[in-house]
Amino acid sequence: MAASSRSAREAKRRIQQMEAKRELRRDQEKRRKRDNLIAACAGTAAVLLAVVLQFTAFAGNPTEQEFAAAEAGLTSPTDSPTPSAPATNGANIPAPDTAAGKVFTGELALNGNVLGVEIDGTKAPQAAAVFKALTDEGFYNGSACHRLTTGETFGLLQCGGATATADPEYTWGPLENTPVDNIYPAGTIAIARSGDNAYGNGKQFFVVYKDTVIPADSAGGYTVVGKVTSGMEAVNAIAAAGIQPGSSASDGAPVQPVTIDSVSLK
Repeated sequence: MAASSRSAREAKRRIQQMEAKRELRRDQEKRRKRDNLIAACAGTAAVLLAVVLQFTAFAGNPTEQEFAAAEAGLTSPTDSPTPSAPATNGANIPAPDTAAGKVFTGELALNGNVLGVEIDGTKAPQAAAVFKALTDEGFYNGSACHRLTTGETFGLLQCGGATATADPEYTWGPLENTPVDNIYPAGTIAIARSGDNAYGNGKQFFVVYKDTVIPADSAGGYTVVGKVTSGMEAVNAIAAAGIQPGSSASDGAPVQPVTIDSVSLK
């Protein structure tokens, strides 16, 4: 009887040890799965952070100016990303010799306010030829200025389309008359383009209302096609009204909708 009791106690002890080992293994398995999940989440977060940084920072090693612009949430005057354009112009793009050596003067009317403008074909013949051709066909009449930036050294009004969407069938190059110091003085009229693409110019342009720094990308800077000669107070008033809520604090649609009433050049 005593031997039977001892055997029963020994069997119970072995069962308890087995249960304890089994519970330990279960705990170890839970910790392993939890650690793997944490590691996977950390890896995913690192990948997502890298993607975000890729799309929000400038390519290459940033200069102080590029860092300041990225920190302010600003982007370059982009005619929206498009597939890489060929390094030649199609038949629908006017030839540069139609504007080469010529300076066109005229008026750009925004919301009933008239700006005097000068388009310089001596410094940017291809851009001037495009701008003159689009103006002559009335393309800009009734179109919108869809984007306003209000950074400390990044102030521009981008025009020539109802939205930021570019026309993939109307891209051209090359870059012309780009500032060597990346500074675009107040009053500058320049051509928007897709990033890193010297033949990614399109139909949109931007008016700089205060001295602005736009770092060059791998393709270079932005073609300066002309300047505003009078009436800049109208653009300054649009900038002073600010940006619509919901966009970046310093880059978005103007609070005051802006329409190009007409553009004329002679």
